[in-house]
Amino acid sequence: MSTQTLPEVDTRPDTTDETDSDQPKVFHYVRKDKIAESAVMGTYVVALCGEVFPVTRSPKPGSPVCPACKEIYEGLRPGPDGED
Repeated sequence: MSTQTLPEVDTRPDTTDETDSDQPKVFHYVRKDKIAESAVMGTYVVALCGEVFPVTRSPKPGSPVCPACKEIYEGLRPGPDGED
């Protein structure tokens, strides 16, 4: 019987939208029903722009928004009762 060593796996989180202080540079638009599930269960969500990540932070008023998400969101039709 022999022992094999698996190649090293890089487990660092994707930091494309985060700063050195662990604060996201921008926040993304995500389906409301998926936010709580992701925050509690750690599942990944898909933003309007296609970014995939687990929800770990809540935006505060005035937080920067992903330009691609914002453009897509503004192009969407209102919901059936006029809500966003």
